[in-house]
Amino acid sequence: MEQFVHSAWSMIPFGIMLLMIAIGPLIAEHWWEKNRNKLIVSLFLGVPVAICLIIGGMEHDLEHQIIFDYIPFIILLLSLFVVTGGIHLSGDIKAKPIINTLFLGIGWLLASIMGTTGASMLLIRPLITTNQQRKHVVHTILFFIALVANCGGLLTPLGDPPLFMLFLRGASFTWFMSMYGEWLFVGVLLLIIYFALDTYYYKKEHWTALSADAREHTPIRLGGKINLIYLVGIVLSVAFINVGYIPRMGAEDAPIWLKFLREIVLLSLAGLSIYTTPKKVRYDLNKYTWDPIIEVAVLFLGIFTTMTPALAFLKAHAAELGLQTAGQFYYATGLLSSFLDNTPTAVAFHGVASGLPEALAAATANAADLMPGQYFSGMYENTSFIAGIPEILLKAISLGAVMFGAMTYIGNGPNFMVKAIAEESGIKMPSFFGYMFKFSLIVLLPIYILVQLIFL
Repeated sequence: MEQFVHSAWSMIPFGIMLLMIAIGPLIAEHWWEKNRNKLIVSLFLGVPVAICLIIGGMEHDLEHQIIFDYIPFIILLLSLFVVTGGIHLSGDIKAKPIINTLFLGIGWLLASIMGTTGASMLLIRPLITTNQQRKHVVHTILFFIALVANCGGLLTPLGDPPLFMLFLRGASFTWFMSMYGEWLFVGVLLLIIYFALDTYYYKKEHWTALSADAREHTPIRLGGKINLIYLVGIVLSVAFINVGYIPRMGAEDAPIWLKFLREIVLLSLAGLSIYTTPKKVRYDLNKYTWDPIIEVAVLFLGIFTTMTPALAFLKAHAAELGLQTAGQFYYATGLLSSFLDNTPTAVAFHGVASGLPEALAAATANAADLMPGQYFSGMYENTSFIAGIPEILLKAISLGAVMFGAMTYIGNGPNFMVKAIAEESGIKMPSFFGYMFKFSLIVLLPIYILVQLIFL
């Protein structure tokens, strides 16, 4: 078993876990939709790996992965899920191109604050209601997936789960804001393209549809406003309750409550949200259920467990993979994030980057030079060392994980949720491959190539 842990074979359970997440909804939809069955898969793959890790002397790696990665990860998602689930936006206004573009722009801005899932769930239903009289709506949903469910979440660790995992590995809260140029470039370009396209389709709408749209409208209303305070609390907790501001949190002899102070605060905010939000808003209007967060919890239990030996192997054999440049990391992370969950993909490539000879040499040669924001020489000369890897590689991994999640329906969690809500509302969405060939490959991919050419 010890030999297994340190071999390439140890990555097989991790690969199977990711593959099940990717194809499970496609090949066994009804069986896979039950959280019980997802838990069975996670335990079936995770428990043997955990036993092998303990026997192989890697129990500390497993402990760190579960206690200091998995638990903070799930608690953050839980707090965001609960708080955003208590906010309800309703209304039906005129579905003009400028209004639709404003909807997408607001979602794009909110995604980095309340997460791509929270922003998507808040805005998708009002957007669909606003456009219910129009015939040409599909393009609006597709751009919504790209802007709100993915690209908008680039600026903070709250925006998208892979960024929070990189945050836990040492990137500061404010570092992610350094990608504002890429965020602006992609977001503004997509909004301009969407506005032009929606203007074209608006002119093709029948006059009866536009007349009905003008008659049938209700003002925008916001329910569960108290949760906006809790949302601010979540942002401040992640930004300031960490070792950067409270060094004692990282001490070996720190009490357990201090090590998990951020998580305690986040759970308290979630509890307050449940207690103070009217049940009508959460359960009747938002149709809130616990199933989505339970799904995330059971799946990522399997992911984080099976990922432990895979990360160790990738780090140990990083030099053999042939990945060195920012562009290579960008496209490799992006390709896998398009078809597998982008969170473990980002973590895996961070492990690869940390195992590169240049990074290892720098880490062992002069530890004093490896403080965040400082520079070191070598292949990545004049590139700062952030989260244990060259900053340019951290940026490439972050961009690839977040943006390429929009390339397919399965690239990021909110994508499928938005698609399902749209179809429930009678909108005929493209198939899995239709989405790629009619939208992501011809609209998103050229923009992503420009990002690499300009910024990396």
